[in-house]
Amino acid sequence: MDQKAQDPQMDTQILPVDVNNIGNFIFKDPNRNFLGDWELLLSRGNRDAINLLQAVEQLQTSSVPVAFPTETVYGLGADATRDDAVAGIYKAKQRPADNPLIIHISSLTQLRQLLASPPGLAGASSSGVEHDPIPAIYHSLIPRFWPGPLSILLPLPKKSPLAGSVTGSLSTFAVRMPSSRLALALIHLAGVPIAAPSANTSTRPSTTTAAHVLHDLNGRIKLIVDGGPCLVGVESTVVDGLVNPPVILRPGGLSIDMLRQCSGWEKVELGYRDGAETSSPRAPGMKYKHYSPTARVILVNGQLSVGLLTKYLRGDTKAGIATTTTWRDEDLVTSGTFMTDFATATGSRLRTFKVQKVAAISLSEEAEVDGQTLATLASQPSTNGGHQEDSDSILVTCTDLGDEATSIAQNLFAALRELDLLGMDVIFVEAIDVSKGHAAAAVMNRLRKAAELEIRS
Repeated sequence: MDQKAQDPQMDTQILPVDVNNIGNFIFKDPNRNFLGDWELLLSRGNRDAINLLQAVEQLQTSSVPVAFPTETVYGLGADATRDDAVAGIYKAKQRPADNPLIIHISSLTQLRQLLASPPGLAGASSSGVEHDPIPAIYHSLIPRFWPGPLSILLPLPKKSPLAGSVTGSLSTFAVRMPSSRLALALIHLAGVPIAAPSANTSTRPSTTTAAHVLHDLNGRIKLIVDGGPCLVGVESTVVDGLVNPPVILRPGGLSIDMLRQCSGWEKVELGYRDGAETSSPRAPGMKYKHYSPTARVILVNGQLSVGLLTKYLRGDTKAGIATTTTWRDEDLVTSGTFMTDFATATGSRLRTFKVQKVAAISLSEEAEVDGQTLATLASQPSTNGGHQEDSDSILVTCTDLGDEATSIAQNLFAALRELDLLGMDVIFVEAIDVSKGHAAAAVMNRLRKAAELEIRS
């Protein structure tokens, strides 16, 4: 009997929370920012505050994780100091146990408490002056990028209060302070650091709305805090300043050029590859295939044509197309028949056309994926048994991700999910130049991890 059959289904509830209604944030720091100490004066009896407190109680008392929004993507959170709570994350996501989790904090005081040496171990400098346990290399990054989409790698202290399963057996852990006030309020009220990967089934596209979370985790968790759609749309940038020179372990909402403007980070290098790593991951998202919908994803560098669609549909008949900077659906379907134009639940617009297949074109350059050439992949039979190989038309559904890297990042995961739900057999995505905007490298990293194939036309 498989694990899913053994586990009883939970009733999953969505709790709407408008952070503007939960109460007043009281800052003790004259700069009025979340890096210093602060308090939250809740509006007792307010429905939004009541819903938030219900999620807080779940985090404090249960081993079942809670989904909540951050500025990047929705997270699946649990008390990072309890092994049973952290195990609940891996179980709900069906996530490999050696894939480490990022810790989320609500203040620097909370972080310093995690790093402080316990009694009996060295904790002060030789002069007797208390030192900052946060490594000096991060002192230039934190004031500039926190709260925000930056995760930093820190040494795991002796007798750490963190659950051992958080780190994936590593001697380091990653931590960030989200800029979402709702996320900060949840962590602050819980009173513990929160371990939180993206709130999706492992390998699926990350979730940027509560509806996405419900689609993936319905019956696997009890509570989803709905704070609206996420603003950034891709996960945080993860950096390691414990090596020289420092490295970026995962691209995200901050670019390498932004990091190089900070003292000590002028020579920061890329420490990741866009495909899955084969060795033990030093940070989340490095080792395994990620961000993949059910439909096959093909990443295209260059122009798209009906001939290209014909070649890679393998006899299937429904193609999704996600355009970015240069593709226009009008160019592709000038000989096709317009079918529908409609808005999705997230507000994006989809246009559907029917076009006739043509003789498959040959590409100017062949790529190789997992040892298979494009010609080999193109000749494989369709895995979708619902379509006839001799179908002579293609139903094409187009969505525009935007032409700026920030908007593409914000719309990417939602678009992959929308096209998948519409039953696309293959989704063709237009590649972007990694130098165009601070989120461009993150977009291409996610697409290359999601894609079965990357081609140049």
